[in-house]
Amino acid sequence: MDDDRIWEFERELWVGGPEAYERKVAEDCVMALPQAPYLYDRRAAIEAVKATPRWDEARFEDTCVERPHEGLIVIAYRVRARRGEGKEYHALCTSTLRRLGHEQWVVIQHQQTPFGVVVAEPG
Repeated sequence: MDDDRIWEFERELWVGGPEAYERKVAEDCVMALPQAPYLYDRRAAIEAVKATPRWDEARFEDTCVERPHEGLIVIAYRVRARRGEGKEYHALCTSTLRRLGHEQWVVIQHQQTPFGVVVAEPG
């Protein structure tokens, strides 16, 4: 997958709905996000997306793409996401993509570290 397609793939996960997650998130995916329950599997991530308004816009900055192994892509970036009038989110993110077949990719890992947000200790 070329770099432009990687970023369009990732952008759809930010601005798309639950159907994007259904298509693009692997069964064995793990996510670390800044809200409870903090660690998500695929099902929990899809349920969280269903209960959360989608972002209208997601801009990626300081992007990095690595291809450590055939069929594996690791990306890192800063996101500036916006929805509605005034709701903004700024975070550092990583995602790992795995190729399942010709032109078929899924997310197997995603992590977000927000700027300016204190994440409480679980429990």
